[in-house]
Amino acid sequence: MWQCTRCRTQTSVTAGTPLAVTKLPLRTWWLAIYLVTQSKNGIAALELARQLGVCYRTAWRIKHTLMAVMADREASRQLTGMVQIDDAYLGGERARGPGEPQWDNKIPFIAAIATRKGEPTVARFDIVSSFRRSVVHEWAQQVLAPGACVVSDGLTAFTGVTWAGVPHEPIVTGRGRKAAGEPRLNWVNTLLSNLKTALSGTHHALKFAKYATRYLHAHAYRFNRRLDLPAMILRLAGALVKSCPRTEQDLRNPAETRR
Repeated sequence: MWQCTRCRTQTSVTAGTPLAVTKLPLRTWWLAIYLVTQSKNGIAALELARQLGVCYRTAWRIKHTLMAVMADREASRQLTGMVQIDDAYLGGERARGPGEPQWDNKIPFIAAIATRKGEPTVARFDIVSSFRRSVVHEWAQQVLAPGACVVSDGLTAFTGVTWAGVPHEPIVTGRGRKAAGEPRLNWVNTLLSNLKTALSGTHHALKFAKYATRYLHAHAYRFNRRLDLPAMILRLAGALVKSCPRTEQDLRNPAETRR
């Protein structure tokens, strides 16, 4: 606690940050930052609670506070160079009755990865409302930087990339192993496989409809900084103290952005 010698106003080094009202030692937050950033697949809230020695609810709040900061850092990222894109879904299909929605907890998103000299550089995973050309067009305008060139499969909706004035090469891949083995789409297929393995293997009861954006952007955050793991700890800590405080209501009811 610091006090001004003139007006005697008191403040602390955590004032105005998400740590302002925390009752946990700051070393617990540092350990949480380490655990959330250094695991390739992330960490479940239950496991985080065990590692930190706190209750599940506290661990959940810490984890989602950090993931919200990670999502904020990835939200404005643009991709340039050769970009591989693909369509995917989170969640599963559940049959409903006649006249009712046939998809429950199934969220469409676009996976995109920029490459340089055949190697992956940065990735994005963005929730979309549907796979329509107008939606992909809007996504391309926001995500693809000038100079980007896109390679995708033959999905008709991806012609929206051309509408945005971005060079686009569609590749009709078909289905199954042949599609997954297309060399010009190898990195986006690999990242999608790794992402789904991480979500199913680490986070067993994820509410995609509410928290998909956080989990997707957190996965991209770790991937995009994978080449310097020690620096990721300091960078996330710095982003945390510069972010706005979030209440539990903010964490539990995020405003998911769908294009």
